[in-house]
Amino acid sequence: MKRQHAMPFGAQVDGASTQFRLWAPGAGRVELELTTATGERLIPLTPDAAGWHTLRLDGIGAGTRYRYLIDGALRVPDPASRFNPDDVQGASEVIDPAAFDWRDGDWRGRPWQQAVIYELHVGAFSPGGDFDGVLQRLDYLVSLGVTAIELMPVADFPGRRNWGYDGVLPFAPDAAYGRPEDLKTLIQEAHARGLMVLLDVVYNHFGPDGNYLHAYAPAFFNPRHTTPWGAAINFDAPGSEVVRDFFIHNALYWLEEFHFDGLRVDAVHAICDDSQPDIIDTLCAAVHAGPGRTRLIHMVLENESNQAHRLERDPDGHPRRATAQWNDDIHHTLHVLLSGEQDGYYADFASAPVAQLGRCLSEGFAFQGDPSPFRQGASRGEPSRHLPPAAFVNSLQTHDQIGNRAFGERLCHLAAPVALEAATALLLLAPQPPMLFMGEEFAAAQPFLFFCDFGPELARAVTDGRRREFAHFTRFSSPAALERIPDPNAPATLAASVLDWSALDQPPHDHWLALYRHLLAIRHAEIIPRLAGMSGDSGKLTLTGDRALTVQWQLGDGSQLALAANLGDAPVKLPMQPGRVLYLSRNLSTSAHGAGQLPPWSVAWTLSARGID
Repeated sequence: MKRQHAMPFGAQVDGASTQFRLWAPGAGRVELELTTATGERLIPLTPDAAGWHTLRLDGIGAGTRYRYLIDGALRVPDPASRFNPDDVQGASEVIDPAAFDWRDGDWRGRPWQQAVIYELHVGAFSPGGDFDGVLQRLDYLVSLGVTAIELMPVADFPGRRNWGYDGVLPFAPDAAYGRPEDLKTLIQEAHARGLMVLLDVVYNHFGPDGNYLHAYAPAFFNPRHTTPWGAAINFDAPGSEVVRDFFIHNALYWLEEFHFDGLRVDAVHAICDDSQPDIIDTLCAAVHAGPGRTRLIHMVLENESNQAHRLERDPDGHPRRATAQWNDDIHHTLHVLLSGEQDGYYADFASAPVAQLGRCLSEGFAFQGDPSPFRQGASRGEPSRHLPPAAFVNSLQTHDQIGNRAFGERLCHLAAPVALEAATALLLLAPQPPMLFMGEEFAAAQPFLFFCDFGPELARAVTDGRRREFAHFTRFSSPAALERIPDPNAPATLAASVLDWSALDQPPHDHWLALYRHLLAIRHAEIIPRLAGMSGDSGKLTLTGDRALTVQWQLGDGSQLALAANLGDAPVKLPMQPGRVLYLSRNLSTSAHGAGQLPPWSVAWTLSARGID
């Protein structure tokens, strides 16, 4: 089976010829520079009034290296390059998508209620730091109970090391991880094991190094909107039609040509677009009308604004726009409870974290139009109780909240084990799809640090800026303390973040891995089969004091799932729901549970045939 997404730009192979097309309205002359066996060739492209420059060449096919010469002075890669083997400053390579033979023609995806997501960074997941290193662990992920892999961005970034959010060639898998066919092989092998593969994409900015669009297509940006990265990508001013098309094709390209099962769209709140429909609604509509017609495709948002309307369902329960959103609210409440930290945005969850946790579990967001102390009282969010639990991806840890710490500590480095066990059981058995961050399941000793690989001038600026971020914290008040923060550009910073897989059968890592496997086995056997058809308004919350709660959900088959949790340091008495026990914390005996006596940091999960009264 062949898969190729047709695009109006880039290098498109068609039989024995290749068409090259670049939108460069700010350029007077564009020439194609080809690298051939006999040397470099310069061939002019034909311009039109809309700013497009086009050339079709016979006898030019896959493997050809090329770039564009702008007005005789500036050499640039193709912004729609399918592969840049020599990094973002080098020449692009013509790729023929039809050269890859797909063997997963029967794959139609998996329903979203089956999602157990595993977020990973390709470069830090394995010692090899490449797509093959992920492939070698697919069987392990299946045995763990994972059903979906979420790759942090793989779009070509400058240098050999990066989180991926500094990408500048959004159609090209980074050469540090392998070639396009290596990524396709990974996805194909994941599908053979029943695993979905999601990709994190960045449509709110380009990275600071290697983006040449300003030089020949200034209309790609709209200075009317300012962002932390400079002028915003232009989604709503003159020229935006081409820009919108560029990113919509990017999404369809990953879904069609690479057969991804969905996208996680980074920082939707940072996209500036005053048009109606905006780019996110347009993007979701294009996905539903395209690959979503024939298989299950899942669009997941990161959105600090908690815009519930982007998650609305139709009368049949299908997403009108996005499938789900990362629910940072539940992460933040759990982090405050487990660590005691209240700095920065955690201040929003300092006064009543258990009540906010209960609201997340029973209604979706903690902030549904409520005033945010961190934002000086500004309201945040929209009502979300009417949405089903499937619309909210819950997590204890993500790349953001680990890696944006000065030393990249994981929760296993910050929280008491008994408290972390309780939170883990809460995460993995709740109706909302859970997400793990790589290594979480065995309490990896390695941190996940912020790392990059910029040139000397930018590298110094990034290192200094990173340290300024933490200068206002008491523990970093001295220059010596700031100097201990790892240098993002040092190769050792990535090396320190690479998972050590030899630890799996060593204590305490073996205990944590067994716990995750046990809880996910319960989820697959008892909970996932009952989630289909689950609607909004399905949860009922009861608070007991300021550290304990009970929540009951009516599942899709009419049964009731019940949680009782004590997330404090003192024992509490809670009303227990009738039903079959699915899980009790190690420190909670059957007799104590029957009497409604919960020791500190304990949870109980039960399931009964009846619905909520």
